[in-house]
Amino acid sequence: MVDPISLEVFKNLFISVSEEMGVALQRTAYSPNIKERRDFACALFSPQGQMVAQAAHVPVHLGAMPASVKAAIDSFTGSLRPGDVVILNDPYLGGTHLPDITLVAPVYVTEDGQRRLAGFISNRGHHADVGGMTPGSLPLSTELYQEGTIIPPLKLARSGRLNQEVVQLICRNSRTPDERKGDLAAQFASIRVGERRLEEIVARYNLETTLEHMEALLDYSERLTRAAISRIPDGSYHYMDYMDDDGLTDQPVPIAVTIIVDGDEMAVDFTGTSPERPGCINAPLAVTVSAVLYMVHCIVGMDVPPSQGCLRPVSIVAPHASLINPEPQRGVAGGNVETSQRVTDVLLAAMSQALPELIPAASQGSMNNLLIGGHDLTRDKPFVYYETIAGGMGARPTKDGVSGIHTHMTNTMNTPIEALEFVYPMRLQRYALRNGSGGAGKFSGGDGLVRDVEFLTRARVTILSERRRFAPYGLHGGHHGERGENVLFRSGYEEVKLSGKEVLDVEPGDVLSIRTPGGGGWGDPASAHVEKGDSVP
Repeated sequence: MVDPISLEVFKNLFISVSEEMGVALQRTAYSPNIKERRDFACALFSPQGQMVAQAAHVPVHLGAMPASVKAAIDSFTGSLRPGDVVILNDPYLGGTHLPDITLVAPVYVTEDGQRRLAGFISNRGHHADVGGMTPGSLPLSTELYQEGTIIPPLKLARSGRLNQEVVQLICRNSRTPDERKGDLAAQFASIRVGERRLEEIVARYNLETTLEHMEALLDYSERLTRAAISRIPDGSYHYMDYMDDDGLTDQPVPIAVTIIVDGDEMAVDFTGTSPERPGCINAPLAVTVSAVLYMVHCIVGMDVPPSQGCLRPVSIVAPHASLINPEPQRGVAGGNVETSQRVTDVLLAAMSQALPELIPAASQGSMNNLLIGGHDLTRDKPFVYYETIAGGMGARPTKDGVSGIHTHMTNTMNTPIEALEFVYPMRLQRYALRNGSGGAGKFSGGDGLVRDVEFLTRARVTILSERRRFAPYGLHGGHHGERGENVLFRSGYEEVKLSGKEVLDVEPGDVLSIRTPGGGGWGDPASAHVEKGDSVP
């Protein structure tokens, strides 16, 4: 039995390893996407590859990372040595989409003259460009090969020595090779920080005690998760929602889930979800698992350590060759960023039937991905810009939703205007809340944003967005949030309505306006007056 006090100490020690890795990655990265937007994640794993601790980074990265760690371990069974670092991004081997590059490293310590494995550390960073059809590597593709460079598990470093040939190969396939080299170096430095911190923990407390607390932490997360599930009324809870389209056709794409709660266990069944799509919105299984883990974390609360133990009481049925478990090599560029958000909406809506006083209305339901690439005439070099744009949070059972914030599967920041205009040939004309876009209710949904970008050079633009057709739902009488809009003003004047998923070429002087969805409202709007002491009109 592990002492509860020491368990709390080790929980925070393990989390601090991940957090310090994240600080090192952010501060040494080259690209605004990692340095400013913090589009990365770091985590610590047991010698068996179980996620023990994570920092408060990007949920869709963290939930999928265990599958990448498993792929790295399986690919090099018995041949991972001290100082080795594995690199991969294959979405069908635990990745999410190709721009998300993962590093995995074993950490060995020496005790009593023997070298023993203390665990694994891993980080994942979104690289602004890894090749493919369009700048930013999130094209409206029909197969994975069009989306960029596919990296199976390879050794980026052997015994601490960086394999420069692998780095050169990745950089040569990117439109922005200097950024890729710098960001990969930052990830490598982050891995080294994690190694040192875990070694220090083992040196202070010894390996047996450290491993004992890893297992105890996983068991503790499982016990608390089972206790939380047991408080949910037993039953079957079903919900279906639709994605706008797959970028190639106008056909709505259904996502269905049935959640069965039985005692202290939960079964999540996605039967009824659309078959895999010809467009790029297919979500690898690791992304689907990540959304389920996020939903479980939301239900069990902040007191439960966010480890893989939380998934032990949960079984997942994801039909083969479906939207949320596609066959290789279907396109997945938008599955990680857009489909993950809709899967989360569906999961939470199903659980709102069981926990009406806990679950909020739908948030904006999109990451509003904006990718811009071209040649910067002033600096005489290529550039690629990537941004996910915030929107409205759904209203909560006791509070209004927050306006202009990233929600659910993304936990990134915006690119500050000063950083954007300093690095890229663009000018931000407007960046403001989209007043009134949140749904009315007893508690109102948060408002979306308006972000107007003026182009100072020719460029190719890719937009991957959702909730332009189907609005974010309200709950318990709350109104839907406003749908998003994408509008191009040619030469700043001629208005062109764009679809939610589009690739287009722009000229200097064109202005692109991204208007993000608001969150849904919660409760009957009429009751809001009673709560505030006003007379009901």
